[in-house]
Amino acid sequence: MSQEEDFVLLESSDGYTFVVTRRIAEASGTLKSMLDEEANFEEAKNKTCKIQQRGVILLKVIEYLAYKVQYAEFNAEDIKEDFSDRIDPYIALELLTAADFLEA
Repeated sequence: MSQEEDFVLLESSDGYTFVVTRRIAEASGTLKSMLDEEANFEEAKNKTCKIQQRGVILLKVIEYLAYKVQYAEFNAEDIKEDFSDRIDPYIALELLTAADFLEA
């Protein structure tokens, strides 16, 4: 299985586990570093990253990373969907903090 087809687990602080492709996870700079096999981190060996965020926040970050990968080859003018429309105002600040930490 190629690395792009490889899957990793992302675990939230409240016990939720998400299975995502390595390609989507590595759209985050922090996760990419954690999963780098040459860096010899435990996360790379286990293919599991424990993220100190609630599940709802981690889910939204994963959704954004998938959006980022999906539209990576597009020009900004060609993208009709605005991701900010998907963000609940009640979690916006917490989501911003998580995105900053994960370099998403």
